[in-house]
Amino acid sequence: MAKLQKIIPNLWFGREAEEAAKFYTSVFKDSKIGAVTRYGKEGFEIHGMPEGTAMTVDFTIAGTNFVALNGGPHFKFNEAVSFIVECETQEEVDYFWSNLGEGGDPGAQQCGWLKDRFGLSWQVIPSILNKLIADKDQARSGRVMKAMLQMKKIEIEPLRRAYQGDGAAV
Repeated sequence: MAKLQKIIPNLWFGREAEEAAKFYTSVFKDSKIGAVTRYGKEGFEIHGMPEGTAMTVDFTIAGTNFVALNGGPHFKFNEAVSFIVECETQEEVDYFWSNLGEGGDPGAQQCGWLKDRFGLSWQVIPSILNKLIADKDQARSGRVMKAMLQMKKIEIEPLRRAYQGDGAAV
């Protein structure tokens, strides 16, 4: 029997919940759309959604369950909440950076963060970044931090060069 996920992120959209779920499940492997509930005639005076519009869309990306809610234009995403995509290789960083960022806000990109076309923030980082920044040698970790702060999309090789003290880093 599969273990239940105790905490499920709920993402509030105006009317783009189905579109967003389809987009996210197309970007991540091991992803699928689950149950979709729809607004009926009842409560229209409160929710204002046309009958048949998706109310909630359950979806799973990379093994994590989410709910997308069409709740109307009352709330917008902001940078206070983001999802981290940890990557093993530069190719993986490049893939998620270009796919999640397609149609998003290019001005919101710094230190691996990007905003997708729905305004949701993601941080695409190589898994080695945390190891390099957490190094007990403050000179090494400081050089890595300095290099990372100059990047939009995180590049692994300049981080490694900074860690090693190669002056050619970033």
